[in-house]
Amino acid sequence: MTKILVVDDHAVVRQGVKQILSEQFHGAVLGDAQNAEEMIAQVGKHSWDIVILDVGMPGKSGLDALKELKQARPKLPVLVLSGYPEDQLALRMLKAGAAGYLSKDSAPNELVQAIRKILGGGKFVSAAAAELLAMNLESDWEKPLHEQLSDREYQVMCLIAVGKSLKDIADDLCVGVSTINTYRARILEKMQLKNNTELTHYAIEHRLVNRLIR
Repeated sequence: MTKILVVDDHAVVRQGVKQILSEQFHGAVLGDAQNAEEMIAQVGKHSWDIVILDVGMPGKSGLDALKELKQARPKLPVLVLSGYPEDQLALRMLKAGAAGYLSKDSAPNELVQAIRKILGGGKFVSAAAAELLAMNLESDWEKPLHEQLSDREYQVMCLIAVGKSLKDIADDLCVGVSTINTYRARILEKMQLKNNTELTHYAIEHRLVNRLIR
């Protein structure tokens, strides 16, 4: 009996995914959670075969949630189902331990295909994500400057670029403003930028802020 946990902050998405899976995985146990905290609680209480995880949930970011989940259950496979294009987060999620990354724009049959492959012990990436992985093998000097950022620096950069104040970012990430100032200084140095205006221009030019990264 296959046990699948669907994690997304939108009830309609959870129900839609579960409906698709109920038609393809007969007899499967389908659970759901609306945030990272509920996910960790569910994983602690029950044994799941796979977790389908959204990225853009309120509160703890999907990337942080994935890292916490992999610490608690290293062998539990996770398929990231995201509204963000592959060129924004796919590599970071895969490097953090995801077994697959799939855009929410994908067809239902691709979701089923991804789950079956992961349950069989494999990995799943779309053609777009596979191309990014191949490009990632290039030497560092050929990579975009934002690829040098840590996961948290990348998150802070995107939040600055969409116009959030340092205080708001600090509140969102539950850290002090001085910590965010330190991240900002590192970001500007690594990316060879002078100020927030140049940072925002870079983020827009590289399509990093078409949606808010939380």
